[in-house]
Amino acid sequence: MKLSKRLQRIEQMVTASYTHIWDCCCDHGFLGASLLSRQAAQNIHFVDIVPELITSIESKLQRFYQNASSNWKVHCLDVSKLPLKQYQGKHLIIIAGIGGDLMIQFINDIHQKHANDNIDFLLCPVNQQFALRRKLIALNFSLKDEVLVEDNRRYYEVILVCSKRDKNRKISPVGHDIWQSDNENQARIVKLYLEKTLNHYNRIQQGGTENVDEIISAYSGKI
Repeated sequence: MKLSKRLQRIEQMVTASYTHIWDCCCDHGFLGASLLSRQAAQNIHFVDIVPELITSIESKLQRFYQNASSNWKVHCLDVSKLPLKQYQGKHLIIIAGIGGDLMIQFINDIHQKHANDNIDFLLCPVNQQFALRRKLIALNFSLKDEVLVEDNRRYYEVILVCSKRDKNRKISPVGHDIWQSDNENQARIVKLYLEKTLNHYNRIQQGGTENVDEIISAYSGKI
């Protein structure tokens, strides 16, 4: 199965040496299967809370990846309850395809249980990017990489962070590297995403239900 542009970009950002990769909210398991095919880690974990999805994924893995060089395992559980302590080594937790609010909840719960562990998170929220980044900053996470990708006329921030603080790699509440472009197409994506984001917060401001002056000011600085 060919990956979407969004999943392709997420997959490409997995470059470090990990013992365990957790593909959370894995849906049909396409991302995890791609990582398994290229042996991106010694162990690939597929995680979703929907039993039917996990059963389907396990069936496909048994059919197509029975002799895979990397190990795989499926988990039907809440992402907040990842059994990380049962598995020794370096962990990467991928969370994509869900809203920023739920992502914040998952990250906060995981971090509370594993505050002293050095864990990488590869994140791609469908909304609430500013709130997510603000939470990552509050948790003293550090930035490893970030990109902006367009997929089917929608725009996604993909953020790779580490749970250990690094004063030289601070996370920006609106992003830094995502606004950089080295070609015309990426420059177009950056421009359209900025316009879309500012329009979104301007509508909220006009509605008068929430004070978003700080957010608008932060994004306006990227113009």
